[in-house]
Amino acid sequence: MTRKEIPDCAIELVAKHINARSNKNYGIPAVGNDDNIETPQIFEIVPFDQIDHSEARFYAIDGSYNSEQFYNGLSIGIYAAGYICYHRGKQLRMNSMDDPVILGKAYYPENILITNQDHLFAIYDELLELAPVKRLLAFWSDSPENIFAYERDKVCINVSTLLSFCQEVLEIALILEISELKDTKSGDFILRDGTLRPVQIKQLYLVKLGKHLHEKDVRVVAITKQSPIKMELAYTFKQIDSYLQDQLKPTYPFVEKNPKREKLCCWFEVSESILLAAYQPSGNDRIPMFIKKGIKGGRGFGLFFATRLDYVEKLQNYDWVIADLNIFDAIPGIEKSQLDRDKATLASIFKELTRLTQEHYILGYPYPLAEAHNFISLKKDFKDEIVSRLKYSLYKEQRMDNVDIENLFLDMHDRF
Repeated sequence: MTRKEIPDCAIELVAKHINARSNKNYGIPAVGNDDNIETPQIFEIVPFDQIDHSEARFYAIDGSYNSEQFYNGLSIGIYAAGYICYHRGKQLRMNSMDDPVILGKAYYPENILITNQDHLFAIYDELLELAPVKRLLAFWSDSPENIFAYERDKVCINVSTLLSFCQEVLEIALILEISELKDTKSGDFILRDGTLRPVQIKQLYLVKLGKHLHEKDVRVVAITKQSPIKMELAYTFKQIDSYLQDQLKPTYPFVEKNPKREKLCCWFEVSESILLAAYQPSGNDRIPMFIKKGIKGGRGFGLFFATRLDYVEKLQNYDWVIADLNIFDAIPGIEKSQLDRDKATLASIFKELTRLTQEHYILGYPYPLAEAHNFISLKKDFKDEIVSRLKYSLYKEQRMDNVDIENLFLDMHDRF
């Protein structure tokens, strides 16, 4: 589609929507109230020369999937998930290899060929036999039919749906695997990109995992820079940033004495009204399952917070991330309907996270997550790598004519 084929009214409608949502005032004051954590809770960043002075291990999980279909009906699909770990600023080896560069641990399937429905089922079945997933199912002590939100036939309806399911389930399985490593101890962190409320797994089972992690005192936090919550809070972020930088910073009693290192951070719980606007209910849902603050009738085991863990000059909204914290850490008495927030624990979690946001190419975002993404991501050259390796294997066997091998991987879009 060329530029002229896109109607001006369509562009203007998008701009109008963005302007409306980015300028909402939810009445959140820039000056926070200590007794109301839905208002800004302000603190000084961990001093730069102390960021590696922590006994906590910081694990980071990420996953990826990709697929490619060729003109002759041959498809290749692969998913992956893995984790890395940092302790005192240094990456630790998580695998048993002797590779000097690859220190993380990753899981990949062996079944990647797809030419018919049976191959999709084979990929699904193999996932359930991967060690971390097998352990997760044993932990939940129930059948996949009861645990997963969708039946096997629906998950395997197409390649992208199946691979997305496999990646998400494997990532959740790695949370349990990390929590049970012999070196993981109380106070350690497990970071995940995204949220703690995957739609593939029923809430009952995710809540059991969240409670298990809370009892082990292992902090699990999901972080994302991309969230509809951020658009709803764009006006609020700007007001808070202006107050912190222009009014509070000049008078704040910093422990850090280097003016260039004096930074104020902030966090607050996202209110229900903001969540409702960000994830608008459909049909008869008064409160969407995805955003419900509880351990029943919703999704996962998270509680949403907005937080700024560093400050990048003149970028403002970019600095903020949305954190999904284990609801058992935030509300320890939730099973007994005691909804008081554990403010001390919350403050400690966000303070610790600032150790990860100062010394990297994405300031304000925990660097272990950025490194986990680089470690596991199936990048844009996925197709070229797969095709070249397949060709090599076919040529090595030499059971096909060279022309037939090359024709297998023709991209018809290159022909017109």
